[in-house]
Amino acid sequence: MRGFDRPLLTAAFAGWAGCAAVMGIGQAVTTKDNALIVHAVAAPIILAAVSFVYFRRTGSDRVLFTAVTFTGFAMAVDFFLVALIFMRSLEMFASPIGTWIPFALIFASTFVTGSLVASRRVPLTSASRV
Repeated sequence: MRGFDRPLLTAAFAGWAGCAAVMGIGQAVTTKDNALIVHAVAAPIILAAVSFVYFRRTGSDRVLFTAVTFTGFAMAVDFFLVALIFMRSLEMFASPIGTWIPFALIFASTFVTGSLVASRRVPLTSASRV
């Protein structure tokens, strides 16, 4: 069974960092509630873009594994780094718009993007090899 590799974890980090940037900038320029709404909209867009690049560059067909990894990475970093170290509170996990909705949308957008990219690949056949 293939496990985690550098491109997968790099892509997961890039997606999480993009979402963190949206939250950081959002909280600096608007209210927390507005920043959470923008984050919930931006998260699936960011992860769809990251997963598109990941699936195209790596040729991976591990769609479910990748969606779980991207979502799990975001959950773990939000829990261990953001909540426990920066915020020193688990309050963010009480907010559906703050965590649970974006996590679900991250999973869905990664899964759908990966499925679409994988389904459009043309498999190599013995006749097509030159």
